[in-house]
Amino acid sequence: MARRFDGFPDVQLNLNVRGVPRSATLAINERCATMEREGRTVYRLGLGQSPFPVPVPVVEALRRNAHQKDYLPVQGLGELRETIAGQHRDEFGVDCEADDVLVGPGSKELMFLLQLVYYGDLVIPTPAWVSYAPQARIIGRHVHLLTTRPDNGWRLSPDQLRMLCALDPGRPRIVVLNYPSNPTGGTYSETELEALAEVAAANRVVLLSDEIYGRLHHDGEHRSIVPLYPQGTIFSGGLSKWCGAGGWRLGVFVLPRQMRWLLDAMAAAASETFTSTSAPIQYAAVRAFEGGPAIDAYLVQCRRILKGLGAVLTRRLRAGGLDVLDPEGAFYLFPDFGPHLDRLKAAGITTSDALCERLLADTGVAILPGSQFGRPPEELVARIAYVNFDGEAALSAVRDLSDDAPVDDAFLTRWCAPTVEAIDRIVGWVEGVG
Repeated sequence: MARRFDGFPDVQLNLNVRGVPRSATLAINERCATMEREGRTVYRLGLGQSPFPVPVPVVEALRRNAHQKDYLPVQGLGELRETIAGQHRDEFGVDCEADDVLVGPGSKELMFLLQLVYYGDLVIPTPAWVSYAPQARIIGRHVHLLTTRPDNGWRLSPDQLRMLCALDPGRPRIVVLNYPSNPTGGTYSETELEALAEVAAANRVVLLSDEIYGRLHHDGEHRSIVPLYPQGTIFSGGLSKWCGAGGWRLGVFVLPRQMRWLLDAMAAAASETFTSTSAPIQYAAVRAFEGGPAIDAYLVQCRRILKGLGAVLTRRLRAGGLDVLDPEGAFYLFPDFGPHLDRLKAAGITTSDALCERLLADTGVAILPGSQFGRPPEELVARIAYVNFDGEAALSAVRDLSDDAPVDDAFLTRWCAPTVEAIDRIVGWVEGVG
């Protein structure tokens, strides 16, 4: 007689994985989908997915290459890597060749491989993207969080990095810089990057420069730390944000020549895990990274919408008594509900998690608590991803405006209505709670 078997106990899980929940950004998206199936009206401001369509020339390139079926080199399609290296040389003025480029199924996977093969601490200025720290903990690396402040634009200061390095000189570290920032929408000036590069170079720190939102700087004036510290900076980018192609899963690392040993180790690990990135996607990505007038025009219009929308939403949040910094890039806001602390406490809301849960239940607006981005639970901050509008329709409409016409309240209320309405719901809720 066969014995009944109810499954393995979870104690057999790797201890580094036990208790690690699903990524907060993906979990909130799945939760919103469930609520919608139940008939609820939901405003999805949780998952940071570009609202804009993939540029037409890139879609056409994918269509032309749908037949590509072979395994490609682990490091990536040679033509794609050469195109990326050429762009790197043109934009940053640094020596770069195809062998310095590693292509993967999303920059997220490449970040995981980097931490897997490089033995060192992960240093994360907070608030920070939700997956940096969990990846390090899954692998078993030490995570050091550096707390930034809104009065400094939520930016890492050179003094903070210098003091950390002084505690244990020579300790191997990877320091993450993400700019424009997820979750704040802020970025660094060239002067600020120069100061950070000087400290990093003096302490032989490895910088992971996550510039996935670089092309979505609202004024098209993104500055990179790569040319300021080329020997110690790993550039991270991809298609997901600026090209509207999150689901295509294509990420890029560019490593300095001095770190070829590290790239080779990552490629070896990749060969035993994902093998290679989707062939049709890589061929289409060549067209994306080649750029040209059509893609440049696409980016200009995307930036116009995001800049206008960010400004309008920020103004409305401030009118409702929330503290929030002006976004400079990407599509995020990181408001502080602290000015309403007494009212929120009276309603039993004392943590950012409780705030977001109550907001979702009362209004249908889904945002993420600051605790998911490395902030203390009692700090009443949250991330808003202002992307729940029809990006294709908005792009079509903005092209009909003259180049100097403002993307103003009237335009945004019409073409980005769900997002504007969600912000108004937040303001109305916080003013009436308690």
